Amino acid sequence: MRQIMETERLYLREYEPEDFTALHDIFSDPETMRFYPSAFTPDQTRKWIARNQERYMADGFGLWAVCLKETGQLIGDSGLIRQNINGKVEVEIGYHLDKREWGKGYATEAAAGCKRYAFDFLKLNKVVSIIDPGNRSSIKVAERTGLKLERQERIFNKMHSIYALENSAESVS
Repeated sequence: MRQIMETERLYLREYEPEDFTALHDIFSDPETMRFYPSAFTPDQTRKWIARNQERYMADGFGLWAVCLKETGQLIGDSGLIRQNINGKVEVEIGYHLDKREWGKGYATEAAAGCKRYAFDFLKLNKVVSIIDPGNRSSIKVAERTGLKLERQERIFNKMHSIYALENSAESVS
């Protein structure tokens, strides 16, 4: 297990095959996955873990397991993903959290850690978040992390809001 970062209450680490059960419990829930085309099947969850493990090797980053420092419990994922947005590759801060952990500030804490990692460690110039316009909770996380609505784009066969933040001294707080 390779730990990527720590925040006040969380640590983010690379996925392991043993994460399947906890992750599938989250991703198979229709309410949690409301803004995805559907909840995940077991095969989709296994492929999600494998695809992120491939990203670690190819890109040096991906979505990481979000775990509570206090217990080590996996409560979701957050991280950085290369996304092709209408012909331009941008790096997205993504996050998915167990609905039982919503409203506790964990998504914002993890996303802010990913932003710092992107700017301080990877030296990226910009990050984005691709958000369904109806997902008010995700929009709040992006805004609390410093991202601002930049534009609307048709991605994944529907309209999404693109929130963005460029690297500057005042954005890395």
